[in-house]
Amino acid sequence: MKKSHYYLGFSLIELMIVIAIVGILSTMVLPSYQNYAYRARFAEVVAAAAPFKTAVSLAAQQGIPLKELNNGQQGIPPAPKPSKNLASLEVKNGIITATSTEIAGAATYILQPDDEGSHWQVSGTCLSKRLCGD
Repeated sequence: MKKSHYYLGFSLIELMIVIAIVGILSTMVLPSYQNYAYRARFAEVVAAAAPFKTAVSLAAQQGIPLKELNNGQQGIPPAPKPSKNLASLEVKNGIITATSTEIAGAATYILQPDDEGSHWQVSGTCLSKRLCGD
């Protein structure tokens, strides 16, 4: 009578293929996750600029020239203290410049109003790093 051997489990080749597939997938996912984390941290920088944007808009609509709109003047709040994600936020001549820390992407977020303070142009390194904007 013939003896049959049944082997249960995975062969070494099958395990190597699974490890290779997991490695390939993780190299594709990791950069996406890092960008997502930077965007989430940079959201604090955008949120911190919002009250300054409102203050500059209100002052410009009241007829105050943009060159007089600086931190701590004409109803513009003083510069906030740095935080984990926000390195600095400055209002100079009505232009808001916020800079993030290294863990939030080390990018700048610049908001420039029109003369009436109703339309804003967004610029800075956050656009090229895809941390702000669309």
